[in-house]
Amino acid sequence: MKIALIGYGKMGKAIEEIALQRGHSVVLKVDSNTTEWEKVLTQADVAIEFTKPSSAIENYRKILTANIPLVSGTTGWYDEYTSVQKIVEQFNGTFLSASNFSIGVNLFFEINRFVTQLMEKQTDYDVEIEEIHHLQKLDAPSGTAITIAEGIIENSSKKTDWYCAEKEQIEHPAATDLKITAKREENVPGTHIVSYESEIDEIKIIHQAKSRKGFAFGAILAAEFIQGKKGIYSMKDVLQLSQLNH
Repeated sequence: MKIALIGYGKMGKAIEEIALQRGHSVVLKVDSNTTEWEKVLTQADVAIEFTKPSSAIENYRKILTANIPLVSGTTGWYDEYTSVQKIVEQFNGTFLSASNFSIGVNLFFEINRFVTQLMEKQTDYDVEIEEIHHLQKLDAPSGTAITIAEGIIENSSKKTDWYCAEKEQIEHPAATDLKITAKREENVPGTHIVSYESEIDEIKIIHQAKSRKGFAFGAILAAEFIQGKKGIYSMKDVLQLSQLNH
């Protein structure tokens, strides 16, 4: 498989390492200084994109217009999801995006949904989310934290919306508001904690990444999965998690 890496920072380099280990080749590496990369893009079997929210949509347009299957791990652009969906449909393209490609995190998403259902009738507990990332992380809360929050909201009648404590100074949040605390610390690949607390105890489920390798490996699995396919997919499809009963 010939891969175009759109975004060649720390994550792009980690993906390249895993790709080469699995017998793939990298035919294009795009960083902030690369120009006219669309000319080389057509040599690729798939593009893997990890850039910034501000440039993601234009990157998607270039890649999908060239009829190259696309895997994207950029977050912070989801308000424009409908526009991206239309581009995929217009060019009969292939698109797989994820807030987090780590296999462990995607299993964590499913555990989170299951625990939410278990806690639905436990009225003494309130739930919060905490996420910790490295100082270079651009968006807050992380896309992963938002996916966790959405999993709670979809499976609980207690919470109807989420807010980020670092962005929204809500003095008296409603009981139905789900609090996300977003922390930024040196050299933290990513930690996500869901806490259920009552007056007598606290229950936590935690995912703690040890390095970027888990994200990179998942991105390569996603790229391998979409070969020969058309349409829009997710990591649930890659890991067959959509077959689980809730």
